[in-house]
This record gives sequence, C-alpha cells and structure tokens, in this order.
Amino acid sequence: MEEKKFDPYQFTGFILIALILTWMLYRNGPEEVPTEEKTTTEQQVITPPVSQAVQDSLQQQQKVVAYGDLGNLFVPNNIPNTIFTTENLALELQAQGGGIHKLTLQEFENYEDLPIPMVQNGNMDFAITLNTKDGRILNTKDFYFTPSLTERDEEFIVSMRAALSETQYVAYEYVFPKTGYLFTVNFKTVGMEGLLDGNQPPKVSWTTNVYRNSRSMDYENRYTEYTFGYEEDRVDYLSLSGEDQETREGIRWISYRQHFFSAILIPDSPIATADLKSKDLSSEEGLEEKFTKRFETTYALPVQSGNINTQFDFYYGPTDYKTLQDLEGDLEASIPMGWGIFGWINRVLFLPLFGFLSSFLSYGIAIIVMTIIVRLAMSPVTYKSYVSQIKMKVLRPDVEAITAKYKDDAVKRQQETMSLYSRAGANPMSGCVPALIQLPIFYALFSFFPVAFVLRDKSFLWADDLSSYDSILELGFSIPFYGDHVSLFPILASIAIFFYTKMTTGQQPMPQQPGMPNMKIIMYLMPLMMLFFFNNYASGLSLYYFVSNLLTIFLMLIIKNYIIDNSKIHAKIEENKKKPKKVGGFSARLQKAMEEAEKQKKKRGK
Repeated sequence: MEEKKFDPYQFTGFILIALILTWMLYRNGPEEVPTEEKTTTEQQVITPPVSQAVQDSLQQQQKVVAYGDLGNLFVPNNIPNTIFTTENLALELQAQGGGIHKLTLQEFENYEDLPIPMVQNGNMDFAITLNTKDGRILNTKDFYFTPSLTERDEEFIVSMRAALSETQYVAYEYVFPKTGYLFTVNFKTVGMEGLLDGNQPPKVSWTTNVYRNSRSMDYENRYTEYTFGYEEDRVDYLSLSGEDQETREGIRWISYRQHFFSAILIPDSPIATADLKSKDLSSEEGLEEKFTKRFETTYALPVQSGNINTQFDFYYGPTDYKTLQDLEGDLEASIPMGWGIFGWINRVLFLPLFGFLSSFLSYGIAIIVMTIIVRLAMSPVTYKSYVSQIKMKVLRPDVEAITAKYKDDAVKRQQETMSLYSRAGANPMSGCVPALIQLPIFYALFSFFPVAFVLRDKSFLWADDLSSYDSILELGFSIPFYGDHVSLFPILASIAIFFYTKMTTGQQPMPQQPGMPNMKIIMYLMPLMMLFFFNNYASGLSLYYFVSNLLTIFLMLIIKNYIIDNSKIHAKIEENKKKPKKVGGFSARLQKAMEEAEKQKKKRGK
C-alpha cells in the first residue's frame, strides 16, 4: 500500500482552498447541502451531510490545485452508484475509484442469515497507482469515473472512464457473466504517452479485510488463509496466525480464502514479483468479532508504449472443490485437502464417494454411510490388530516372569523376551502396523470434513449446520480451550473413544517403567482432549469420529465373540513355545549385536 508522505502541493492547496472556501462562505452564507447528493448508505451513516460535504469539497478542490492540469480527474461528478444483479452476485460499482463498492453472494447466508458480504462498507480496496514524469503519484481510487452499463444476452458490461481530456483517459471495463462467479476487469490508459514515468512502473494494490461468516470465529479463522499459485504448478500459503509477509516471483493466481468462500485474482500473465501480506485481525481491538484476517497484495504492472493495457480475472464465490476445478487453471489447489498421499486419498476416493452418496442421501446419513464403508474396508486391519492384542495378553504372564528373573540384566531380559515372542509366533509390533496403515485414512478424513463446502448449512438431527458446531447449551460464559457452549457430538465421540481405549488397553500389557509416566493415564486423557478440541469444530467431523469409534467397538466385539477362539489361540501359542524356532533376519542381527554389547560391557567391568 502507498505510504502517506508529506506533499508540498497538497499543503499549498489546503492553504489556498481554505482561503477560497472562507470567501465563498462569507459571500453566500451557510447553506445545507441536500442529502440526495449522497450516493452510499455508508456515507450517510458515518458522517453528517453538511460536515461531510465541506470535507469532500476541501479534499477534492485541494486535489485540483495540487495536480494542476490533471484536476479533471478529481472533480466529483455526483453520479449515483451503478447497481445490478446477476444470477449469483449482487453488485454495486461507485464513480469514485471506479471500483466495486459492494458484492454479495445472494444464494448463501452467513450466521446472521444475511447474504455473504464479500465486499461491503469499504472492507476491500483495489487500486492502481500511476507515477508521472514530473514526480506526482496518482491513485485511481481518487479518480471520478463516468459509468456506462450495457446488458447483453449473457453478460453485463460496465465501462468506467475518467477523462483528463477528450483524448486522454483512464478506464475500467467490467464484464460480468449473468451466471457464475468469475468476471473480468480490463484496465487501460489512453493518450498517456507523455505523462507516465517509464522508469516507475504503475502498481496494483489489492487489500481485503475478510468478514466473519460463521458462528465459530476461531474455527473459521483456522481455515481462512492467503494462498497463491506460483511457477508452473506449485502452491504455497502465508501463516495462519499473527503476521506474515513474503515477496514471491512468478505468481499465477492469488486466493484470499475465507474458509468456505474465496476471492481469487488471476492476472492475464504471471506476476513477475509481488509483495504478499497476511495479518490476523480476530483479536484486534475495534475489529473483534467482525473480521478474521487482512490480506494485502502489491505488484508492478508492465507499461507498453507509454500506456497500460492489462486484464484481471476475479472469482468471488464458494470455496467448493468441484466449482473451482471446472474453471481454467488449478484454482482447486487453493483448498487444503491435505499434502501428499492424504490429499490424493481425498481427491481420488473421498470426494467422489461422498459426492455420490450425498446425491441421493441426506448429508448426515451420507457421512454415516461413508463411515461404515471406510470401517468395513479397514476391518481386516482391525482383525489383525485385535488378534495381536490377544496374543500379547496370553504372553503377559511369561513376559512378567522374564522381567522378574532378569530384572538386573536388561540385555538378557530383552533377549529372552524376543525369544519368547519368536517361539510363540507373536510380534509386538503387529499391533502398531495396522494403526500406521489406518493413519493416512484418518488424517485424510480429518482434512476432508472441515473444507467440505457441501456440508455448509446442511442440518442433521439437532445440528442445524454440519459445517459448524452443534450447540445444545449456551453457557453464558467462556471456558478456556473449550468455549461458551456445549456441543453434543463431541461428547458422544469422547464417550465412544473412552470405551474403545478401555477395550484396547485391556488386551495388551503396559508395563510401568521406572521414571516413565503411566501410559494408561495418558490413554484415558484422549477422550478429554477430544471433548475440548472438537467442541468448536464442525459437527460433521465429530459425527464421523463418533460413528467410526462406535463401529470399531462393534467390530471388535464381533471379532472377540464370534470370530476369534481364545482357547485355540492360547493352545497354538503354547504349542509354538515348545518348538525351538530359529531366529533369523533382523532379530538374529539384533540379538548378535546385543550379545557383543554385553561382552564389551563385561570387559570394561574387568
């Protein structure tokens, strides 16, 4: 953004205009300016008509004096704002600055049941600064444009022109299709060959304070992020918290993602170098509960033959994967579906599956059905994990006996324990491997549900919005790390995790090592952590975890009572223990290394 510096031209203008205004007031007497001259509701609310008119008069006449022959660009034309509506967007363009004064998404509502405000009340500023050969800096947001609205079969065209003379002007041309969220802005200057400084390229400045649109501001802020695509196919992000600032090259598009809604800028050619900024506003004084973040972008424009002629495409719409995927480029990459294999699982598996299920089922039922499919697909892993737990439980008395016999000899204790596992056909790591296999699925779904736009405003049971928390009780006060309400799905998920943890920890030994914390206590802390962590998260995610853990418990009960015969497993282990089994591979090498270490220890002891 342009810094405010002392300008001697403006200072001189202020003095001269103050003298002229004093003379005019003395000559004509006080006169109230009619309120009809106001073109926006914002101006009427913020400043009384008379004082605002005097202030505008001072500012605009001061600019005329300061800029001399450019004064025509800064004379108010009293033209009302241009207002029209497409199928998806409600738009208002203003004469001053020639920019978008208001843009709302009519088919979606925020937590206050109002249309989604993408641009409103000055939260967005898009301007181009021009440098003249005589050292002046001109900003298009100070120009007064004359609009012209043309309606065609499939689009609206709004031409905005600020004329310096009959042959010199600055112009915006907006092309809004009647359907969709993508529109085009063309910016050009005509007849400016001898005016613009070729050594100081014009600069684009795009700043937006992102409105809060969800009930849980903290949850929404976690997914409100400055995203950009650069080079050929790379995507990167600015920090989610605090302030972050970077300078990047070769930028293809810039996304101001507001969790479920995005404002995306796509220049006609990659940006050579841009300054990118992001700042968290959620706790800033005066802005609390209104904005989540502020995003800023500044970069230089190329000049051709002394003039500017460039094009921007803008997308203002839902952060929906399918909608963005249908547009040219890789704009869908702005949605955090997960990195590496996790993102691949979401894009290839869960997006198509959930899209298919939700096409004929309610969204809550679709979540449950998808959870059932996932758990059934993972049931062989669950079976292997449970069998391993039973084997370890059967061997627990033998392990405890070895521990007591060789309590003063760690190497021998480890050797005998490994020999027991080998002869019994049990592997202490076999219970961990299934968990590692399930980890990609777990993390992929953890990334999928918070960014699933289709869940927004979809109700299920007591939850009126599966993309937000399912409050059943407002506390009237806030508990640190928990919130000011009680969500039911996280409670149910925590209860399910508690019983699942109790079942799994009861099947395997958890020896208490000296100086180590009690692992059972740590395991029982998981339900409590779940309760606090998910209280403000999307109820669709909590619903998934509740159903998933409930199904896992049922599967383990079925495996325990109807599939696995404990007596047969015990008899098989006892039979294997009697058979000497040759230790090979990694176990043999490990045992040999331990024996060598023991020999070296004895030598040092002598």
